[in-house]
Amino acid sequence: MYAQKFNVNVVIRGQAKPCPLEWLDQFCMRNFTNAAEFDDTLPLADGRVETSFRLTPERFAEGLGAWLTQRGKGEGQPVLVQVTPLQTKPKSAPAPMSAPEARSGS
Repeated sequence: MYAQKFNVNVVIRGQAKPCPLEWLDQFCMRNFTNAAEFDDTLPLADGRVETSFRLTPERFAEGLGAWLTQRGKGEGQPVLVQVTPLQTKPKSAPAPMSAPEARSGS
């Protein structure tokens, strides 16, 4: 269900910082947009969230920014949200056995 991970930063009065987990949790659990794309989101930590592939980084940033601004989190200014996909490391395959190891079954 959670197919991608995002880094989420908020910019308030020119200062960028990871979005607090409390804000991510409130947005993801109490999202009033009625948009199904926000249903499959899981806040992990400050500035980290997992989502389904239905949600793009741009759409998440747009929705979260509007929600935070509406709730006054920008200290009277609009909240800019920067969302970037986290690069996940692919699982490495086991090293191939050398010819002598393969013959001996080691």
